[in-house]
Amino acid sequence: MTNSARRNAKLALALIVMTSAGVGPSRAADFDGAWSVLIQTESGDCDRAYRYPVRVQNGRVVYNPDPGFGGSFTISGRVDRAGRVEVSVRRGDQAAFGRGRLEGDSGTGTWSGSSPSNRCAGSWTAERRG
Repeated sequence: MTNSARRNAKLALALIVMTSAGVGPSRAADFDGAWSVLIQTESGDCDRAYRYPVRVQNGRVVYNPDPGFGGSFTISGRVDRAGRVEVSVRRGDQAAFGRGRLEGDSGTGTWSGSSPSNRCAGSWTAERRG
């Protein structure tokens, strides 16, 4: 077997192993779509709960404007192929950061945030909307 043939065989084997382990492109879109995220405060003097409409597109988390849902804020983050989530929400001088996991049509995690005068933390849950 030539060096080129060996290299191609190793590459093919690596792709087969990655795909069967859930790392390949077939899982890239598993979490794409509209999601509703409920953020609940468990410590600090922040509003008790917020619900945000978000969209996952190719692993990126973005704000998904919903008619009638106001707010001058930005949401950004990512979901990896295993469902691990990292996201940030910013509004003026306030910022919150969350981590967690999506699995199937739902997800859970924790968040913490701060403003110049306050620090808060809590949990979040998500459900797929479409």
